[in-house]
Amino acid sequence: MAGSKLDPIDRHILAELQADGRMTNVELAKRVGISAPPCLRRVRTLEESGYIKGYHADVDARELGFEVQVFAMVRLQSQAEADLSAFEARCRAWPLVRECHMLNGEIDFILKCVAPDLSTFQSFLTAELTAADNVASVKTSLVIRCAKDEPGLPFDVLEARLSKSA
Repeated sequence: MAGSKLDPIDRHILAELQADGRMTNVELAKRVGISAPPCLRRVRTLEESGYIKGYHADVDARELGFEVQVFAMVRLQSQAEADLSAFEARCRAWPLVRECHMLNGEIDFILKCVAPDLSTFQSFLTAELTAADNVASVKTSLVIRCAKDEPGLPFDVLEARLSKSA
């Protein structure tokens, strides 16, 4: 299990930074129970090892005028690796596509899209997504409201699992 490669202090550092990535190193060190210099070394090691991929602000899409959120289920004509990679690259280039996940089953990809309004999304859907090479079909679902949007990982579940295996 990948999480077991980290010691409890590293996992605590990750949990604290996930909850508040803006806290100072001094505050983080206090919360995890070590002094500031080794805490900073641990954070740098976690960053360099790829456990911490970045730090981001949680912006409110609606406050910025992005009123529409849509999930698009995409089926491709061909699932050859080159075609899958080409579609993924195309998705990375589309600004309205915020997430792209390849799935197992009837649908090849699910895309999380945002747009300022329905007409903008419709233009993207008809002129770009459905017109893209290798796209066989697209089904969309408009988000009415979000009941939960919790980024990151449940560290309490990881800790419980690790304590059972110890």
